[in-house]
Amino acid sequence: MKLIIAVVHDDDAAALTQALNRQGYGVTKMCSSGGFLRSGNTTLLCGVEEDKLEGALELIKSKSSGRKQFVDPAVLSPTAGVQGGAPSFPIEVSVGGATVFVIDVDKFYKF
Repeated sequence: MKLIIAVVHDDDAAALTQALNRQGYGVTKMCSSGGFLRSGNTTLLCGVEEDKLEGALELIKSKSSGRKQFVDPAVLSPTAGVQGGAPSFPIEVSVGGATVFVIDVDKFYKF
């Protein structure tokens, strides 16, 4: 058995959770926030049998879209707005997608 830990953008979480559930995967959802942009993320935990791992990963990949977003540079640098510091105009960054960890599970219990 494997444990998938997938950190996805909040905008993708609902559709991904529904898609995983429709395919028979159980999912536990936890709210989290990113350190870089301090934006909302969702961390999904999904236990799968090894023969179903690739199917789950394909769903995660297909439902976790990357996108461009403009952010206030103040969230990127504590020196924003200070002369010689970070620029004061919005900066385009890439957000979204998924960060996925797959971990071997020695034992699994469901009570």
